[in-house]
Amino acid sequence: MATVYKEIEIEAPTDQVWEALADFGALHTRLVPGFVTDTELVGDTRKVTFSTGAAATERLVGVDKEVRRLAYTVTDGPFGADHHHASAQVLPAGEGRSRFVWITDVLPDELATPTAGLMERGLATMKATLEG
Repeated sequence: MATVYKEIEIEAPTDQVWEALADFGALHTRLVPGFVTDTELVGDTRKVTFSTGAAATERLVGVDKEVRRLAYTVTDGPFGADHHHASAQVLPAGEGRSRFVWITDVLPDELATPTAGLMERGLATMKATLEG
């Protein structure tokens, strides 16, 4: 199984970044607008539509408010992964700054490169949105 690890520093308070991440049904408005164009939330499952028109179905696995971490799994996605599990965590990085850590495990291993590309685009959008 391939693991893709990405992190980025965001010039925004930790609580603000966490609130945007924890709003599981609002990717398209609060976290990565433009990169994600729509999110439909039903229970603990969201359908995410990307700017390319591709869609993914993601199920929330868990939320730990105390450590500002959530985990989700992709149950149906554009890459057709056999397994896709991710977690994201927001950590303090100094006065008014946050460190966003995103880890994804994916099978087959060949999906690591396209997954990393999507994560990098998502992080760049997130940074611009939350700093803007």
